[in-house]
Amino acid sequence: MKKEVLMQNDHLILLSGKSKTGKSSSLESLKDDTGVIYLNCENGKKLPFKHTFSSQYYIVVTDPLQVYQAIEQAEARQDVHTIIIDTLTYLMDMYESMYVLTSSNTMKAWGDYAQFMKVLMSRYVASSTKNIIFLAHTSDILNEAEMINETFVKVKGSLMNQGVESFFTNVISTKKLALSALPDDLAKSAMFTVTEDEEYLGFKHVYQTRVTKSTVNERISSPKDMWAMNETYIDNNIKYVIDRLQKYYG
Repeated sequence: MKKEVLMQNDHLILLSGKSKTGKSSSLESLKDDTGVIYLNCENGKKLPFKHTFSSQYYIVVTDPLQVYQAIEQAEARQDVHTIIIDTLTYLMDMYESMYVLTSSNTMKAWGDYAQFMKVLMSRYVASSTKNIIFLAHTSDILNEAEMINETFVKVKGSLMNQGVESFFTNVISTKKLALSALPDDLAKSAMFTVTEDEEYLGFKHVYQTRVTKSTVNERISSPKDMWAMNETYIDNNIKYVIDRLQKYYG
């Protein structure tokens, strides 16, 4: 009997954060890249920057199962190197609306809801050779057992207990922070710059790559030694993360 080989995609990123913290805008460094497939799961909502994504590769998702198909088709295209799913939150909401709320057997449908995510990650994403970037919205949820607020990507059913973050090794958080709140020792690398506009406004959209004392209840994660302490906060530029994964994993 042939033994099944478990696959793993090392170039997998979860970019999560609250609304208006710069998730979509941080993709701007890819705006002219012809090797990107962008899967718009947010009802065709426009990106916050001009781009030249091919109409063939800019896909408005109207059925969650399209994501399976898109990842599978991308493997046959040598010119494609990156797939973006924007957002996982809306993708799962779409699945609920189309396949759970309309089902005559909701118990089975909720099981299918969880299975959709598990199949997506273990079969399609894991076997892909492309960079795959998921964007997702986070919420503050009260942990009643410990009476603390935890910040994570909110989903429903059994997936809520497991947490979608458990499917990812690299979980980057998007933040909108006052410049005065950014510690110098945690934001002092070549990947951190302050523009004239940011200086004037007094705040900056950043990526947080590591957990800090004040964010221990968030699900930010990365492999050991991927990011130095002075790279805890970096510019919200997805290219920096893709390049770092390439350097770390090869």
